[in-house]
Amino acid sequence: MIVFPAIDPVFANAAAAGLGAVLLLGAIDKLREPAMFRDAVENYRLLPAAAVPALARALPLFEALAGALLLPGSTRPLGALLALALLLLVTAAIVINLLRGRDRIDCGCGGNLHTPLGIGLVLRNGVLMLLALVAAAPMAGRAVVWLDVAAAGFATLFGLGLYFLVNAMLSHNAHLLELRNSP
Repeated sequence: MIVFPAIDPVFANAAAAGLGAVLLLGAIDKLREPAMFRDAVENYRLLPAAAVPALARALPLFEALAGALLLPGSTRPLGALLALALLLLVTAAIVINLLRGRDRIDCGCGGNLHTPLGIGLVLRNGVLMLLALVAAAPMAGRAVVWLDVAAAGFATLFGLGLYFLVNAMLSHNAHLLELRNSP
């Protein structure tokens, strides 16, 4: 059995809120554009064609469920476990396609940016998995005061900003490399 050290409530709450927001926003994007997400799932070429529509419908729902379960403290461990399982699943799909040499397909992460597969996505998902572990860890037994709530809120906003910045950089990476290598 894995025993996690007690995490300060500010870190645990910020990790849970940030990861929950990322998952909820990603699920909303996928649910808004179901055909686009179904095409992204199909492009991975990991499932029989008959299974693609079911997974393309179920994955964003599980993503939304994990995000929602991360927000209240009482369901946070279950949400963190579901988030970790989903992140492991999609990261494995990315790695399999990278090993196949298929790095030009869209990740299907949600949003209107085309983000090709790459090691950056694997690293980003690794950080999100670490956030899930922090969110699942028991919190240190100390009183939470208003300053802790404010600090967790600011840390969450900072983390979300960093997440969106990394996503923008990952989606524009190929173009930036072309600009750097042009005469």
